[in-house]
Amino acid sequence: MKVLELDVESIAFAPVEPEAKLHDDAERKEVSVSDALVVLISVEKGDTEETAESAVADICKTMDSLKRKRVVVYPYAHLSSDLSGPAEAKKLLEYMYQKLKPKYEASKAPFGWNKKLRLDIKGHPLAEQARSFSGGSAKSKNTEESQALKEEDKVKSSWYILGTDGKLYPYEKFNFSGHTNLKKFADYEIKKVRTYSSEPAHIGHMKRLQLVGYEPGSDAGNFRYYPNGKLVKSLLENYVTSRVIEYGAVEVETPIMYDYAHPALKEYLHRFPARHYVIKSDDKEYFLRFSADFGQFLMAHDATISYRHLPYRFYELTRYSFRREKSGELAGLKRLRAFSMPDMHTLCESIDQGMKEFREQFRFCVDVLKGIGIGIEEYEAAFRFTEDFWKDHSDFITGIVSKELKKPALIEMWNYRYAYFDPKFEFNVIDSADKATALATVQIDHENGERYGMSYVDKNGNKKYPIVLHCSPSGAIERVIYALLERAAVDETNKKIPGLPLWLCPTQVRISPVSEKFVDAAIRIANELSKSGVRADVDDTDNTLGKKVMNAEKDWVPYICVFGEKELSSGQLSVRVRGEKKNMNMQASELIDRIGSETLGMPRAPLTVNMLLSKRPTFA
Repeated sequence: MKVLELDVESIAFAPVEPEAKLHDDAERKEVSVSDALVVLISVEKGDTEETAESAVADICKTMDSLKRKRVVVYPYAHLSSDLSGPAEAKKLLEYMYQKLKPKYEASKAPFGWNKKLRLDIKGHPLAEQARSFSGGSAKSKNTEESQALKEEDKVKSSWYILGTDGKLYPYEKFNFSGHTNLKKFADYEIKKVRTYSSEPAHIGHMKRLQLVGYEPGSDAGNFRYYPNGKLVKSLLENYVTSRVIEYGAVEVETPIMYDYAHPALKEYLHRFPARHYVIKSDDKEYFLRFSADFGQFLMAHDATISYRHLPYRFYELTRYSFRREKSGELAGLKRLRAFSMPDMHTLCESIDQGMKEFREQFRFCVDVLKGIGIGIEEYEAAFRFTEDFWKDHSDFITGIVSKELKKPALIEMWNYRYAYFDPKFEFNVIDSADKATALATVQIDHENGERYGMSYVDKNGNKKYPIVLHCSPSGAIERVIYALLERAAVDETNKKIPGLPLWLCPTQVRISPVSEKFVDAAIRIANELSKSGVRADVDDTDNTLGKKVMNAEKDWVPYICVFGEKELSSGQLSVRVRGEKKNMNMQASELIDRIGSETLGMPRAPLTVNMLLSKRPTFA
């Protein structure tokens, strides 16, 4: 059974004419329902009342989550090419309607009719959710859940806060005074309430700034990047990649799809807690990668490696990795299905070398995020490990928390290792809706060296399998953009000036001529700034000066220069710094030097749109 759940402002349908011999009796008049959940349903071969029960349970869950009182059951054969017979479909649709009717204000569209249909779908992340049901559970027919996902549901977690004093406090007994975000993060992790009751704030910003938009022609969770968004994304990718190479990794490139039947890969799929896409080519099944692990591990398998080479680091920024996250969990750039992941894997000689590298990569992740503009005070750390690891290496974990993090951390302790890693850490930001999202992370992998046949020769000439560290020093690039935009939303709530770090601003300087006669001079200055690596544009529109300045503020432009007769004759710019109340007069060269010092060491890129605002189309 295929079900498409739509949260609508309104639906209106009118039976036109019967399209099947078996059809409901219906009047040819329009029916309209507002503020409802519409469920479009295709009944498939093999569906039973048990299937319908599962679908109804899921619909009820969505209704309760969205706080809806009205539901519309709508026969919709276009979701499947494997339809049941009309008699069975009609029977199960009526069964579902009768199950929903006592709980909600239920309506149904007539079965077996051609109908006119109008929908006004709400614009939040949970407004459109696709479901597939088989037997008694919801399951995508082209997605196989890993054993690790099933084990993750069964593993027992104990939750603690590890203080900088080295003491482990049960979560419910820790004094969270002064640690508000840590409390929000802990509650989010323990209670596991992942869905949003309203649209996350960053979605409005990413659209208004013309950075990112939804792509209706693709699968949900895949996005389009407008010129400004592509610029920001590319700058972040270049920065993280340069830092990882500087750290000592070698950059490689690997395929995005792999043979589902490959022995090492198939086994690994069941040890990684992620859902994946499966595609067919000829008579074989392949899956789209959800990390760079597969290609890098197969490359390491074929390499000749000595203990003298270790630790050895492979790196790839995957464009793209794919995870078929549940549709109800998709939330803008926070959780999506196609993402760009900076992915480094380090082969280590032993667990001791692995733990040393783990600590160094902790510092590295802190430094990479700091360079982006996200300080250690802006995220919370989680450490996850087994009871056995804590028993053997508690001093190692407490040392990182007390000496590197220097603030309390959330601890999740498992009763057994359900996946390949033990331990891992991640840094989590708290957004404007008090939800948490992981950015940087490192894991110690105890299994995949042997599973993939990666090996090195030790000093005695013996073949050994390495310990492997998985590291993303920033997290997915999309999530970094999400974190920056959510921080801006929090700043707005706190009456602060929102914005992006200067090095990431699509426009760093906007020159606003007071009238048309100063446009040519403004263009000359913008060209001078641009030749020095500053992204400068000119507002040559016919708006008033006040409107030009207001639009620059809305675009989060850090430096706004008003240009008129005074500036033309003096050779100086009147510069308004975003967030500051007074203007400054300075030469163009002084502004170039100031921006250069504020973006020192960061990647540079020119404007990706026309310098003149009048020549730019609107994308969002």
